Amino acid sequence: QVQLVESGGGLVQPGGSLRLSCAASGSIFSFFTMGWYRQALGKQRELVATINSYGGTTYKASVKGRFTISRDNNTMYLQMNSLEPEDTAVYFCNLLFPGGGNYWGQGTQVTVSS
Repeated sequence: QVQLVESGGGLVQPGGSLRLSCAASGSIFSFFTMGWYRQALGKQRELVATINSYGGTTYKASVKGRFTISRDNNTMYLQMNSLEPEDTAVYFCNLLFPGGGNYWGQGTQVTVSS
């Protein structure tokens, strides 16, 4: 069993920065992919960025150059710079094992507004 706990969301002005954290605990296997998803009000959940156990990363086109995903042991981070109102959403942490097992955190609200 795996537990994911996000933190770091909040209200920020356009152009500001936030850092999200996701702490994973439980049975973490050697090979996995962790990712950040977000869901804006009335929209579908979308993938923002991923990082695998080798350190390889991927990004949604609209956040590339502004967001940075990283990992330190079993904690994953999302550094978000130059935030835009369109980045407003609930951000979810995800952990996926190749052999099965797909886990989600409870989500943390990010609001970008002046």
